[in-house]
Amino acid sequence: MNLVLVKKTALALALTLATTGLIQAETLKLSHVRPQGTVIDNEVKWFAENVQKATDDKIKVKIYAANALGDYTVVQERVGLGAIDMAVQPPASGADKRFQIIYMPYMVKNWQEAQEVFGSGTPLRDTVAELYKEQGIKVMGAWPVYFGGIALNREVQGAGDPNAVKGIKLRVPPIKTFQLLANQVGYIASPLPFSEAFTAVQTGVVDGVMGSGAEGYYSSFRDVTKYYVPSNTHFEVWYLLLNQERYDDLDPVQQAALDKVALEFENRRWLTAQADQAANEQLLAKAGATIVDVSEAELEATAKKVRTNVWPEIIDDIGKEWAEKVLKAALKD
Repeated sequence: MNLVLVKKTALALALTLATTGLIQAETLKLSHVRPQGTVIDNEVKWFAENVQKATDDKIKVKIYAANALGDYTVVQERVGLGAIDMAVQPPASGADKRFQIIYMPYMVKNWQEAQEVFGSGTPLRDTVAELYKEQGIKVMGAWPVYFGGIALNREVQGAGDPNAVKGIKLRVPPIKTFQLLANQVGYIASPLPFSEAFTAVQTGVVDGVMGSGAEGYYSSFRDVTKYYVPSNTHFEVWYLLLNQERYDDLDPVQQAALDKVALEFENRRWLTAQADQAANEQLLAKAGATIVDVSEAELEATAKKVRTNVWPEIIDDIGKEWAEKVLKAALKD
């Protein structure tokens, strides 16, 4: 009788543990970097709703907007560890300096080129997936954001001229790529975390911001942006990330459903991103910012100067042999 009781107790305990595992696997925590109601927030909500439908309510996605779970650099580490399940955000090069390859300034010059270089199934996407995989993270898809620009709180002469000495400080992300870029086009780079950037502009520590685009500046800096320079500093892509072990624990049917929704999440964005960039520039203008005219000649001159003077330093920093191989495959040079 005692043996039967022991067996029943063991079975009950096993069922409890199994059920607990299923409960934990049902809800995936997803972090992203923008406030509620922004375009990416709405798109992530679409993703969550469609994942739930595609898996017959077996997988739910709980959204944490506006860096509620931490700065994107912290979140990337936590996704790798499994403390956070998912994220949509830019790569953090602090974890692996090779991620700087994504931020190579003036890598592409228009939206068609951007999709050919950064899109699904491309050599660069495969490289990005490999870098994340080394951290225990699976790339489910991408979310192309914008071509970057510069937000200023005061007028600057020759803002689009790469050879004009501006003589003002710009907040840049603490990434070598942006530091070199800002200095090369006539500004004084001041590396600061994103969380400190608004206050730095507001208090006059810096006179502007580099590292984002019209959408980011409208979302987070419109109250301190008087001039916006659409200088196409870089092409920004955020990646839809999932902890690799969590993905592996899903059954094949759930994996396939998640893969399908993730691909549609990306494809939807490629269709709307360019128009969304233009719309955000207009929102900045309505908020009181002057959109500075940057000519094609200025863009070409900037791209040439940056590729000549900035790229070699970044390539050496990343690892010349590896970086040149990746760029050759990505750009088909």
